[in-house]
Amino acid sequence: MAVSEQAILNALARVIDPNTGKDFVSGKCIKDLLVQGGKVRLTLELGYPAQSQLATFVSALQDAAGSVAGVSEVQVQARLNVAAHAVQRGVQLLPGVKNIVAVASGKGGVGKSTTAANLALALAAEGASVGLLDADIYGPSQPTMMGISGRPDSEDGKTMEPMRNHGVQVMSIGFLVEPDQAMIWRGPMATQALEQLLRQTHWKDLDYLIVDMPPGTGDIQLTLSQRVPMTGAVVVTTPQDIALLDARKGIKMFEKVGVPVLGIVENMAVHICRQCGHAEHIFGADGGKSMATEFGLEYLGALPLDMQIRIQADGGQPSVVADPEGEVAGIYKAVARRVALAIAAKNKDFSSKFPTITISKNT
Repeated sequence: MAVSEQAILNALARVIDPNTGKDFVSGKCIKDLLVQGGKVRLTLELGYPAQSQLATFVSALQDAAGSVAGVSEVQVQARLNVAAHAVQRGVQLLPGVKNIVAVASGKGGVGKSTTAANLALALAAEGASVGLLDADIYGPSQPTMMGISGRPDSEDGKTMEPMRNHGVQVMSIGFLVEPDQAMIWRGPMATQALEQLLRQTHWKDLDYLIVDMPPGTGDIQLTLSQRVPMTGAVVVTTPQDIALLDARKGIKMFEKVGVPVLGIVENMAVHICRQCGHAEHIFGADGGKSMATEFGLEYLGALPLDMQIRIQADGGQPSVVADPEGEVAGIYKAVARRVALAIAAKNKDFSSKFPTITISKNT
């Protein structure tokens, strides 16, 4: 009995992607379907990184296709294909970078840099090609957090090669100056330096570039938000009222420059006593969650006030690599997946497919 392609698609449509809530067929994730006699071959193509879940997805699709009468063999391959998505109007994409995600905060000291590092590491752990730009000119912390020292090389004399560790490409002003050297620069100089770091780094085929933004909503942050092609932003806050007030300003800034806020991360949400297990909301309870509801934004997750997070980051081994199976790493990975899903749901950027038009004057 011949097996029809439609019968296979009907069976595959019963397999639901738990991350999107859609089946893989209507989600247009089934590619290269080939039915020959009783043999079935297909490719599962995901628009977001999910390396840890692929085996489960493949097995479910194999079982679904194998349940069709007449099917004797099923081969399922899986691949990641992260697309470039739309950015602010009038801003061109960066060569070698598909999506740029700003990690921002209204004020310092809320764990923005730690979140940025772990977000980058979590996306890389799930199979994406990831870069991390330390945009905090006055207080670069990513060299320490990512456990990298030394100076970047230049192969062509024009661009810098990104530094690497833990599978992530990294660039920071901290690689170019001495650790104790203060950057006594006015806003325009700092902004120009950041643009050079961004555009003169030889990023290599990145699915995501995570930008650890300087805290606040001043000239540097505003200029970056206007000139850098950003797919979206993640706002980090603590539940404390004063932090929430400043986080609101960050959300408003991104709204004004046309950068969508992908969601809110609530840091230091609760402290669990290691001695007695008592939970205490030192900075207040659910402030970030309430703000997300107020602005209609996604609540990406809450991180505890945990000394190990600080120790691991200070030691150049952020939680996602220091304890990849731990509870904290699990939260960061869940946050990263929600960010990737939010990006995948956005409109794609097709500017690279348009021809370049040049006007020449005949003589």
